[in-house]
Amino acid sequence: MESVELDKVYNPKDFEQRIYAFWEGLHVFKPGIQKGTDARRPFVIVIPPPNVTGVLHMGHGLNNVIQDILIRYHRMKGIPSLWVPGTDHAGIATQHVVEKKLKTQGKTKHDLGREAFIEETWRVKKDHHAKIVEQLKRLGASCDWDRERFTLDEGLSRAVREVFVGLFERGLVYKDNYLINWCSSCGTALSDDEVEHFEEQGAMYRIQYPLEDGSGFIEIATTRPETMLGDTAVAVHPEDERYSRLVGKLVLLPLTGRSIPVVADSYVDREFGTGMVKITPAHDQNDWEVAKRHSLPVLNILNPDGTLNGEVPEEFRGLAVKDARKAVVKELKKQELLVSEKHHPHQVGHCYRCSTMVEPYLSDQWFVKMKPLAEKALAALTEGQIQFFPKKWENTYVHWLTNIRDWCISRQLWWGHRIPAWYCGNCGGLIVSRTDPSACTHCGSESIHQDEDVLDTWFSSWLWPFSTLGWPGETEDLARFFPTTALVTAYDIIFFWVSRMIMASMEFMGQAPFRDIYIHGLVRDKQGRKMSKSLGNGIDPLEIVDEYGADALKFTLTFMAAQGQDVLIDKESFKLGSKFANKIWNAARYLLMNMGGRNIVPLETITFTEIDSWIFHRLNETVKTVTKAVASFRFNDCSQSVYEFFWNDFCDWYVEASKPKLLSGTEKEKDEAASLLLAVLEESLRLLHPFLSFITEEIYQKLPECRGPLAVMPYPEEAGSRENPEVAAKFTVLQDLIRGIRTLRSEFAIPPGSRIDAQVRTDADFAHADIFHGYKALIMQLAGLKEFRISGEPAAHDGSVPVPGAGYEARVFIRELIDLPKEIAKLEKEHKSLENLKIQTEKKLANSQFLQNAPEDIVAKEREKLAEFGSRYRRISRYLEELS
Repeated sequence: MESVELDKVYNPKDFEQRIYAFWEGLHVFKPGIQKGTDARRPFVIVIPPPNVTGVLHMGHGLNNVIQDILIRYHRMKGIPSLWVPGTDHAGIATQHVVEKKLKTQGKTKHDLGREAFIEETWRVKKDHHAKIVEQLKRLGASCDWDRERFTLDEGLSRAVREVFVGLFERGLVYKDNYLINWCSSCGTALSDDEVEHFEEQGAMYRIQYPLEDGSGFIEIATTRPETMLGDTAVAVHPEDERYSRLVGKLVLLPLTGRSIPVVADSYVDREFGTGMVKITPAHDQNDWEVAKRHSLPVLNILNPDGTLNGEVPEEFRGLAVKDARKAVVKELKKQELLVSEKHHPHQVGHCYRCSTMVEPYLSDQWFVKMKPLAEKALAALTEGQIQFFPKKWENTYVHWLTNIRDWCISRQLWWGHRIPAWYCGNCGGLIVSRTDPSACTHCGSESIHQDEDVLDTWFSSWLWPFSTLGWPGETEDLARFFPTTALVTAYDIIFFWVSRMIMASMEFMGQAPFRDIYIHGLVRDKQGRKMSKSLGNGIDPLEIVDEYGADALKFTLTFMAAQGQDVLIDKESFKLGSKFANKIWNAARYLLMNMGGRNIVPLETITFTEIDSWIFHRLNETVKTVTKAVASFRFNDCSQSVYEFFWNDFCDWYVEASKPKLLSGTEKEKDEAASLLLAVLEESLRLLHPFLSFITEEIYQKLPECRGPLAVMPYPEEAGSRENPEVAAKFTVLQDLIRGIRTLRSEFAIPPGSRIDAQVRTDADFAHADIFHGYKALIMQLAGLKEFRISGEPAAHDGSVPVPGAGYEARVFIRELIDLPKEIAKLEKEHKSLENLKIQTEKKLANSQFLQNAPEDIVAKEREKLAEFGSRYRRISRYLEELS
């Protein structure tokens, strides 16, 4: 064959986009492209749809490279594999983007009107959607783009309406005047899961309420004095003897002139504050429940924009909540009713989209009854229909479903699925319909109008696994690809999305939407902080792709993605993947440029040496590791295993060991060496492809026996005939010896070009002594030796240091090559440092509090450090003993 010239420098920009177009042109990403596989149960993933107006961040990067690995691996396994792409209309987020754009033009949505605003939002959606698709393609996502969906497309809109009406008909959707979470900035209701709580520095105010009969005062404590304007009672515990005489009496509500009763309710915590609680039913969930039990009036004091309304005294009307708080406190001081004001940190709810403080707010909203749905979702777990990786997330899932509350699904927005409910202006009837009615179904009047609200974004997302495949239609895709196989997502949306998808699927499809749920960690900076604009620590995945290539990004993220842990990275981290891609490129370049004039012969005609058997044994072991790791979603184990095989086993050992034959052997030896090297390279490319897809495809297309796209070539299979533990044990001895000598050279800074002498002595019962004789030349080549003696007698110690091994001891003669006093001084300094580190670590591990309170992985790391310090300490001790 002729030699093949790869470019001297690995430059992914030269080929990544070309390779992606090559795959698309051959329809590689469609399921069932492999012949004879269509009858097999397909492997299916639906993408967690990114927000259509968002930009892909590094969390999306991790999520999508993991999915791509799974899809490419199963595709190469000959299994019809489908990855359904799509985007989410993201109601609040998208409307916020458009309103922000209008604001720069001095306009509001009301200036445009609903219809024109929605048209403008579709235009914004189109622009952003194109960017997201391009970003995913740059990452190498092997989705079937012909099956792409959008949560507001015609098919999904039909599914949303079918589910809303179906749940309404089953009594699981209802409308009620209820206390909900309200974001005054977004101007909409939020579900409980859309409220993020974090600590704020506030104050605890103690306020006096006069008894109406003039007999004195009671004292209440609150962090929100402005809400007292909506109080309709004061509650005490029924068993609190301090206040039993007050139950049934009236108190004067300061600043308002209203009288409110004292009621007894077991909700009150006698130990908190004064043991008396102001009851504000329209602005506190617990107070709402107390009001229902005691038939108390409910007084809403807020406008939708978060200002105080006409239910409060005139001087407070129109004030924002925080301004109203200051004004109320000022007036209470003036009237000498404020007893004290003390600093008090407390948890405050904020909108998950805009971070505005959320207000409990009494409002007419639509809800889903969740308990009946949650019971079915719990059954999916107990019956084994679903399984979590890592398993610990099952507890989170169970806890949330067990304590679930009804889901507020209406949003006061314009962008989204409009609620399919109409009200009759004539008879007041409610019509909920799958199709738009032209008249009232109760009285026939045409005076009907549709509900102004839209549905929560998650109401369309929870149908994603089956609506994307054509439901409620009976489509071929639905029959073939549902249920899907696996879901890959981050832990921060288990409540929002994962649990709800299972509920919807159990209710409408009668089975779970997927079997395996892999919950990966979040991508954080090196300090463990979540990446955000405000911290300025975010990393744009496409910047990494531009600098290092998509393969470097993909490999680095998966290499670091240990199951159950967050991924801590910075831009420098991606050099790991870049260096590995460079290693693959340079190794392939070296081999292909040395194929010129060689005849490639079938492997079965070659008599394997032990080292040939060893490399195929190692390849087989790596395939076994990858197979197990993929099945258990341990992607770092996959990446580390293929890295170890290709870089160390293949490049550093087998390629180096093959050089004498390939470059200086007989013609027959050269042909056999070239054939073996090419065979291992070809299979290695298939092994590596799911993890580094672009570079492996580019190199594969240059191979003399390229048979089409690597993306659909068979993945390496485990083969019992390749197992050779005896040869592996022998070669481990050889590797340990050479590594030991190399380590010693490095420790004493002996230049690579300096040849050194070594001697090895084996124990009488050592089983692998023959390897030193059989591979003497290779040992000398790889360890950089001038002379290598094999003896049954101990070597002279003068001028040598030991390299211990299991069943043998080697000694390396270095005295003449080093500055002895300088090296001894350096070793003594390190010896003392290691002794101190050992003592510190031993003290830490002897501390019972540390052992009880520290996470298991931290304790394990400390134990590893101690073992490492001890090993190094003993080695330095021996060096000093020998050299002194």
